[in-house]
Amino acid sequence: MASRAGSAVPGATAFMALRDRLAAWQARLAGDSRFRRWAARFPLTRPIARRRAAALFDLCAGFVYSQILAACLRLNLFEMLRGGALPATTIARRTGLSPDVTVRLLDAAAALQLVAPTVDGRHALGPLGAALLDNPGIAAMVEHHAILYDDLRDPVAMLRNGRGDGLSAFWSYARSAPGANSEPAPVSAYSALMSASQPMVAEEIGAAYRFGGHRRILDIGGGDGTFLATIAARAPGASLVLLDVPPVALQARARLASAGLAGRADAIGGDFRTDPLPAGADLVTLVRVLHDHDDAVVAALMRRVHAALAPGGRILIAEPMTATRGAERMGAAYFGVYLLAMGQGRPRRSDELVAMLRDAGFVRPRVLRMQVPLIVSVIVADRAP
Repeated sequence: MASRAGSAVPGATAFMALRDRLAAWQARLAGDSRFRRWAARFPLTRPIARRRAAALFDLCAGFVYSQILAACLRLNLFEMLRGGALPATTIARRTGLSPDVTVRLLDAAAALQLVAPTVDGRHALGPLGAALLDNPGIAAMVEHHAILYDDLRDPVAMLRNGRGDGLSAFWSYARSAPGANSEPAPVSAYSALMSASQPMVAEEIGAAYRFGGHRRILDIGGGDGTFLATIAARAPGASLVLLDVPPVALQARARLASAGLAGRADAIGGDFRTDPLPAGADLVTLVRVLHDHDDAVVAALMRRVHAALAPGGRILIAEPMTATRGAERMGAAYFGVYLLAMGQGRPRRSDELVAMLRDAGFVRPRVLRMQVPLIVSVIVADRAP
């Protein structure tokens, strides 16, 4: 057995070296202007050349695209078209834009599939614009990105500084020293942002994991309680406990009560880095929590969760992860830069989290199959009975 394992390593190394050489050769060809001109003319390579040219242009123009989306949202364009197609003149009147500028915006939005022109010259919802309706999480993130974009006005300066001024301030409560009291204003802004997108995340998690068999669920860093409120119907027999900093816990208590869960749900104020974790849960959930924190904090929290869980209990980690098939850009490019601008944390691969779980004493870690991995990835692991 040992000899077979040992012989597999050189073979795998040779394969990776061959792959790297092939990638380097392809990069040299892509950088050769004569080859690019030939590839654009040759019928078999022309589609590839066109796709790469379009992808490169999209990288350059991505900010413009995002601002077209922001303008459409701020002008309430998608809601305006909810009832059906409208002529540009009506849209101009309702938005307060000039007719010429309205047509320019509608043409741009149509190119991005946010709206769709009709045969009679009106404009209706496009496939992407329709998907934004009744999805407040995306709209909230688009508005929130104004802070990130301001931090990225000079990306090299942000990289050298190791954080952005705007996002670092926005996340100040998460970056405060353990035990420090959090200001209500930034906490409220953060909680509102998370709450807007949490139902979408909770539905994706609920489609991948069955909560029904649990007796007591502890949601650490659970914000205003939106996640627990969303999954409560999936775990009708479970008591629900939330732990977050005191100002957030106050909001969560009110949110859970308004959802009719006051009799079976509680929100506890505390800092999960230093304060005791409520004991006895048979499921602890960490939803979009770990990637906000550095490795030492994450490793310590995993050990504390393991100690607080009932024997045979389970931990569930749900967050964006790097190297997730179908969501590669989201993990490394988006969250990698976002968390750097925030000033702490990093996105992790699923195998990194699995290794950390094993180090904390968990057994049987597994990555769940998700319907839409772009939204969230999920890992569960058990505490031995």
